Amino acid sequence: MLEVRPVQTESDVSPIATGLRCRCPRCGEGALFAGFLTVVDRCRVCGLELARNDSGDGPAVFLIFILGFLVVPPALWLGMRTDWPLWLHAIIWSAVILGLTLGMLRPAKATVLALQYRYRRADFDAPEGAKEDER
Repeated sequence: MLEVRPVQTESDVSPIATGLRCRCPRCGEGALFAGFLTVVDRCRVCGLELARNDSGDGPAVFLIFILGFLVVPPALWLGMRTDWPLWLHAIIWSAVILGLTLGMLRPAKATVLALQYRYRRADFDAPEGAKEDER
């Protein structure tokens, strides 16, 4: 059974903080994910319907840019300083990128969802089955 509590105001809940904690963008308390990247249908605390969210490829694109900026310079620097074979670089940097991506994907998706809730709230509040034109 859902326990519905009073909703906090917009200024009380930071989209970045709730995104990094993977919490509900409205109340900042309810868990956002049911699985690794599966968003819950409804927040268990405030009842916000999260099933209609659409973060698309945004989190993955942001991670491509962020990780490229963070990982490529050290990889190039290490490649110039050491005499390792290329296959070893490929194994090491593939593991680093994969680990960082898997570790950052949930918070990135939650942050995009929280920002979408903050700036495009009509997408969450629209009646069931409403089309984009009707909103």
